[in-house]
Amino acid sequence: MFNFSRENTSNLAKWWRNVDKQILLSIVLLFLLGLFFSFSSTSSLVGEKLNKETYYLFLKHLVFVLVSLFLLIFISIQENKKIIKLLTPLFIISIFFLLLVPLLGVEVKGSKRWIQFLFFPRFQPIELVKPMFILFVAKTIMLNDGMKIHNRYVISFFSLFIIILLLVNQPDLGQSLLLILSWLAMIFVSGFNMFILIILGLISITVFIGLIYFLPSKFGYIFSRLQSFFNPNYGDNFQSQKALDAIKQGGLTGQGMGEGILKDKVPEAHTDYIVAVISEEFGALFVLFIIIVFLYISYRVLKKTFIINNEFLKLTLIGLLTLLITQTFIHIGVNARLFPTTGMTLPFLSYGGSSLIGSAIISGIILNFTRKDVLRDSNNG
Repeated sequence: MFNFSRENTSNLAKWWRNVDKQILLSIVLLFLLGLFFSFSSTSSLVGEKLNKETYYLFLKHLVFVLVSLFLLIFISIQENKKIIKLLTPLFIISIFFLLLVPLLGVEVKGSKRWIQFLFFPRFQPIELVKPMFILFVAKTIMLNDGMKIHNRYVISFFSLFIIILLLVNQPDLGQSLLLILSWLAMIFVSGFNMFILIILGLISITVFIGLIYFLPSKFGYIFSRLQSFFNPNYGDNFQSQKALDAIKQGGLTGQGMGEGILKDKVPEAHTDYIVAVISEEFGALFVLFIIIVFLYISYRVLKKTFIINNEFLKLTLIGLLTLLITQTFIHIGVNARLFPTTGMTLPFLSYGGSSLIGSAIISGIILNFTRKDVLRDSNNG
């Protein structure tokens, strides 16, 4: 039915012969697992609380997964030179959408992070900004040969600073932390002076503390979350405590599919607390399996970075991988009450169109930049 032999010179056949199938299949597996857990965690929710058909959220999730897989393949099949060429306009467009959030944003539970146009589903512009930012920083540092090196770092820092300002206004501390850590990882790998990097880190911490202290009306919620994290008797810990209880109840092997109660008690269980839902119904061993899949993807990508001579590709892969893995472990840490609540989804698995599309864009670029033909051309060039 499908002919992917060398005689077939179509773009799809070339893509299949060159794509890292182990990374691809691992990502597809995570998407499918997310679809399965969506079926398990949302069926009762829609019937009882949303007054919708039983499989309403599951079918929405299915549509988003199909769109995400199409987008993943579409991005990974492109010539990487085309992606680099379109990078700057795409980055500007993504920032434009982020600028629209304060003006046209939809507020949900005290945070204005989404925008919605006409009949289209609402989405978070930051999910588009994140991969474009990583590409922009890599291009700024590695591909601007006519610019002094310190000016490249200043431009990358300035772009980060603008995005962080827009995010803290929403407010969205979790995504801000993700971008800062990814930028630091890229700067470190690029060979930036460690002493200056430490100074920047100390300045950032000082500014962070200053914002909380001098603007409590805007950033006081951060202090409240930290207080409730370190002191369980302070503030509202209902969701995080229920998530931790669910993990404990699940044990190693879980209560069984459909037997968990967290999804009925916590409003955002299918998004922010999906790991706790999985652990309660399928056990900690299943969560460990998911972690191993993420770590295997990391291993495959890092392995490619050691054989790439192209510094732009290497820096981009490091940045994108940092985004994915940091978000994954923050989500798991919040569910296990190892970190304060952030409202961060689990890539590929949590319910939510913006999160799934964002994961697809990131993984599509990773698959593109780790293709055999791309690596061969970069090493020969």
